[in-house]
Amino acid sequence: MNNPYLEYPIMVDKLKDIKLVRKLVYAFVGVFTYPGLAIINKLKISGTENIEALPKQNVLFVSNHQTYFADVIAFLHIFCAVKWGRKNRLGLPFYFLNPFVDVNIVAAEETMKDNLLTRIFTLAGAITIKRTWRAAGKDVKREVDTNDSSKINEALAKRWVITFPQGTTKPFAPGRKGTAHIIKTMKPIVVPVVINGFWRAFNRKGLRFKKKGTLLSVNFKEPLQINYEQTVEEILEQVMDAIEQSKQFMLKGKHHHEVSPA
Repeated sequence: MNNPYLEYPIMVDKLKDIKLVRKLVYAFVGVFTYPGLAIINKLKISGTENIEALPKQNVLFVSNHQTYFADVIAFLHIFCAVKWGRKNRLGLPFYFLNPFVDVNIVAAEETMKDNLLTRIFTLAGAITIKRTWRAAGKDVKREVDTNDSSKINEALAKRWVITFPQGTTKPFAPGRKGTAHIIKTMKPIVVPVVINGFWRAFNRKGLRFKKKGTLLSVNFKEPLQINYEQTVEEILEQVMDAIEQSKQFMLKGKHHHEVSPA
């Protein structure tokens, strides 16, 4: 007798590759989350001119991370709005009538199995990976799963990918070398993104409000000029500087003294 729990990941992988399924998930998640981003709070977007003319594949967005889901959901809203010709604004969410879905999100496997809502969100195009340094809230050390890297590389060959080099919502946590390895291997266009305000507005999972009326900011910077022959360490350092999570940014600005959830 087949075990449905073993078949579930296979079924999800098949469904999330169907554009109609992803569009329906985007519409559901988008309509549900729009008020929290654009009405209950205020979303300030900048730099969308840096993503308007990007190719449809081999583009890697690297960003700091403040909540599990609210950050990513904001990105999806913005990508859809830009597809509909909006510049640095969302406007009304008519863009979910025909959303931009050619994007994948790198996410921790255990996070995406947390509950029914996270499993549904996986259908929006999450690439689930096993974290090598943390599991079930504890620090661990385990070997990198080469299959995880392959999944990200395959996604980049077809579409855009969003990743969070720190792999945690804790500010100024060290970046993970896996991101730099992917950059060296795939040589993508790398677009740094700097976000702020999300940890103030939402709980860690990004699904409940902590403080209403918060200014949320998303800034898309110009694509990085990367020497792909540099070492992994040098590429990672460039990425961390670009997303303003390196040591030189740690003490800059009042908002960097405030600590978001771990």
